[in-house]
Amino acid sequence: MRNVQIGLDSAFFFRYNSSAMKNINEDLKSGQLKQAYLLFGIEDYLKRLYRDRLVKAMVAEGDTMNYAYFEGKGVEVKELIDLAETMPFFAERRVIVLENSGLFKSGGADLAEYVGEMPETAAFIFVESEVDKRGKLYKVVQKKGRAVELSTQDEGTLKRWIAGKARDEGKRIGDQTILYFLGKVGTDMENITKELEKVFCYALGRDEVTREDVDAVCVTQISSHIFDMVDAVAGKKRRRALDLYYDLLALKEPPMRILFLMVRQFRILYQVKQYDKKGYGRKEIAAKAGVPPFAVGKYLDQAKLLKSREIRDVLEDAADLEERVKTGRLADTLAVELFIVKYS
Repeated sequence: MRNVQIGLDSAFFFRYNSSAMKNINEDLKSGQLKQAYLLFGIEDYLKRLYRDRLVKAMVAEGDTMNYAYFEGKGVEVKELIDLAETMPFFAERRVIVLENSGLFKSGGADLAEYVGEMPETAAFIFVESEVDKRGKLYKVVQKKGRAVELSTQDEGTLKRWIAGKARDEGKRIGDQTILYFLGKVGTDMENITKELEKVFCYALGRDEVTREDVDAVCVTQISSHIFDMVDAVAGKKRRRALDLYYDLLALKEPPMRILFLMVRQFRILYQVKQYDKKGYGRKEIAAKAGVPPFAVGKYLDQAKLLKSREIRDVLEDAADLEERVKTGRLADTLAVELFIVKYS
């Protein structure tokens, strides 16, 4: 396998990230690549980044004879095996990429048996959203190569990454502005990249990115709208809560989806409140409640506005409201509006 130049993002994550990602970066840097790689998790940006780096390292540019790509379920395992058994044409290996095949959830036993014994002239790169770590295929890939989970990055990593991208554009962006930006656009790295491009273009000719720049061009994720709605409800700011609700309706968000996301937010508040009472630190609370570490402070502040009993009442009432809508006793738009009015 040939050594490849590590690109900007790869170099960044080589320096800053987890041991699993460090291993794959070391493979890329040294050129000592494994026969099987599994990239899985919810961070699509990183999965795509490492998939492309691995392909670049394993396949010569323009070589379509020794590279095959399959996407989606329904891939015939026999076809994959036949392809892997075909000798590469003037190359060291034949590389097969499978994306979102579902084989790591079910139906991967036959391929697992083959991967465990496959010739050195074959290599597989698997890219999946979900995997069953108890499955044969997962265990074989882990033994034969590397299984790397690429999930939402922590606050420190995202802050350094964003600051680095700003430096590449000749700009500065302060920590507080970065946190404000993340609160508005979320932690999905693909979305962060798109929103940063808009911010940098808007701030053209200036050295520093400000909160005003973020407000001017960034699209607020629905999760941020929901957080603000729950904040308004908890703070008894009825007009503000209703205005945010009407904004979401104007954006064609279904009322019951809005209610679902509000309920999810209240559940998180309940969990955060309980973990805080038990004395857990912010990092532990973030991990247990499934929220970004940088947002825990905001959740704790919000949770202080509500008693545990109040949150339980909200959750119980929401379940009853959903039942009334499903049985046709109440219109969905009015139901959510009444819910907001009642608790704000």
